[in-house]
Amino acid sequence: MRMLHTMLRVGNLDESLKFYCDVLGMKLLRQKDYPGGKFTLAFVGYGDESDHTVLELTYNWGVNQYDLGNAYGHIAIGVDDIYATCEQIKTQDGKVVREPGPMKHGSTVIAFVEDPNGYKVELIQLGTQSSAQQQKTATAASS
Repeated sequence: MRMLHTMLRVGNLDESLKFYCDVLGMKLLRQKDYPGGKFTLAFVGYGDESDHTVLELTYNWGVNQYDLGNAYGHIAIGVDDIYATCEQIKTQDGKVVREPGPMKHGSTVIAFVEDPNGYKVELIQLGTQSSAQQQKTATAASS
């Protein structure tokens, strides 16, 4: 098994595609209208769906806003240079809602940006995150 996609309902598909493709650098992989159901699906990501997890942006025709609730957290994206990435996002009118820096109670360098619908996207500086894989690699290297 592997994760295929995460679905987000969006109030304005064009604004959302601009954010995810132009600001965050994803590619529109496919898009299809479903007139009978009055919705459009657009799949975006950093690589082909055959070997990458992607986002499904669902636009229900005529619905311009959603209540995000308090159960949803965020999407996380690893970046090579979090500071340059945040500056680039700002130059494209992206909204950085938490500037880059270490997370509370840890050393992972993170930042948060917000998409046009209010969804949070966490940026994680690659190489600073704690993970089981990093711990496993460190343990193996010391053996």
